[in-house]
Amino acid sequence: MRAWSVVVPAKRLPLAKTRLTPLPAGLDGPPGAAHDRLVLALLADTVAAALASPAVAGVLVVTDDPAAAGTVTRLGARTVPDEPDRGLNPALAHGARVTGAAAVAALSSDLPALRPEELTAALAAAEVAARCFVADAQGTGTTLLTAVGTALSPAFGTGSAQRHAAGGAVPLTGRWPGLQRDVDTPDDLEAARALGVGPHTAALLGGAARPPG
Repeated sequence: MRAWSVVVPAKRLPLAKTRLTPLPAGLDGPPGAAHDRLVLALLADTVAAALASPAVAGVLVVTDDPAAAGTVTRLGARTVPDEPDRGLNPALAHGARVTGAAAVAALSSDLPALRPEELTAALAAAEVAARCFVADAQGTGTTLLTAVGTALSPAFGTGSAQRHAAGGAVPLTGRWPGLQRDVDTPDDLEAARALGVGPHTAALLGGAARPPG
């Protein structure tokens, strides 16, 4: 099994998930603080699931936010500052270079329903080509982009699935609902909760976490 280095971007908390309003009922504290706690929970469950995949050698989070850095470091991830500070794609390219790994995967930071076995299966499927990607549940965005022995060349953002395909990345499909369910809006969050979210998000929102494994 190939060992992958996973790169996860984490924006400064005030700039992250600005469409995730209104916040779910029951989140305590001022709106700004509640928003930050939710963003951190989504990030923590994503990173924890990635670290639990046997295909993943390590997770590197690119962030300038101290709270995000502290959260993922406690889980066992490494962090690096966003030195380019020019947006998502330069941050991911920077992280990929820092890893120095032959096999790199860029993973969205907002996948609270991600299961380790889904990521393991997707990374195994990514052996078919030098660059591959997994589209989001809508089929237009990207949640995972992989590169083996070549530049990552990320093109995340609105319509990224089409851009990644046009750039030569091979689309991957499988039964990976948690991997495809990124969270940008309240409806996305409810869809993730229906799949079963990880312990950090579950503890924050109330309800049981997804079963392990």
